[in-house]
This record gives sequence, C-alpha cells and structure tokens, in this order.
Amino acid sequence: MEDMLRIGVITSPHGVHGEVKVYPTTDDVKRYSKLKKALLSHNGSVSEVHIKSVKYQKNMVILGMEEYSTMNEAEGLREAELYVSRADAVKLNKDEYFIADLIGMDVTTDIGVNGKLVDVMQTGANDVYVIKLDDERELLLPAIADCVLDVDVESAKMQVHVLPGLID
Repeated sequence: MEDMLRIGVITSPHGVHGEVKVYPTTDDVKRYSKLKKALLSHNGSVSEVHIKSVKYQKNMVILGMEEYSTMNEAEGLREAELYVSRADAVKLNKDEYFIADLIGMDVTTDIGVNGKLVDVMQTGANDVYVIKLDDERELLLPAIADCVLDVDVESAKMQVHVLPGLID
C-alpha cells in the first residue's frame, strides 16, 4: 500500500502573491477546504507545505501556501505534485478504495482467466478497471457490484465476475 496519496498537480502560478493553480487528482475536490498541510514533491525533493488559502475556479483549485509568497517562487512549482499521508487522507466508506491501492492487484476471474489491474478509468457513471490478462489481452471491467465480488487491499487480491460479452 502506498503511504502517500497524490491529491493534485500544480499547473501554474496564480496572481502575484505566490498562489498556484492545482489540477486536483482526487474525487473529493472540496477536501482542499479542510487541508492544513500537504507534501510537495518537485525535482526529486519532498517538503511539507502549510495551506493558508483555498479557492475554487472552474475545475481547478487556487492554493496559497505559507512557504510561497511571490509569483516568482510559485513559477518554479510548475508540475510539482501534492500528496497527503494516509493519516490525512479522506475517510473512505464501505466498498470505496484509493486507486493507488488497486493498481497492481492480482485479479482472479470466475471464468478461469486471471490478470493484474493496471489502471482505473474514471467515467461519468462508474469507474472501469483495466485488467491486463495473463494471456496479454486487456479486460475493461465496470467497477460495479455485479462484477467486483471481493477486494482484499491487504493481500492485493481481487475476485471478479466477468459479464457475458466483456471478453472474447
């Protein structure tokens, strides 16, 4: 399991007071309003930053951090990634999982074809699990209760039911 969870990527500075635009990589964008600190990963180094302001603009988050107060400082943060520790992560409901915990899971199907979960596509209706099968084919499996029978994050294993027509 990953100890750190990515919540966003800085795209550009915003204004002259060191704020930055962040593309959120979290399902709960409003989580930024409760965020007090985060880890900033950039150019191979990681540092803790303290959040002083949060605003929302279209699909972006405008973030002010105590450690950065000028546009020039913020300019150097392009493509930096923001992370939170598991302790600071949002609490999950039953049958909810962090994508970072799903990637790499061994997948066992009810039709005898197995594989590894390699990606999660987020669509409007439900997520779709991309499973690379042992025979090199790719299975796109909707992340719905009819298909996902069991998820064991601790042992990194998932059992699924393949609906007719999903695989040749």
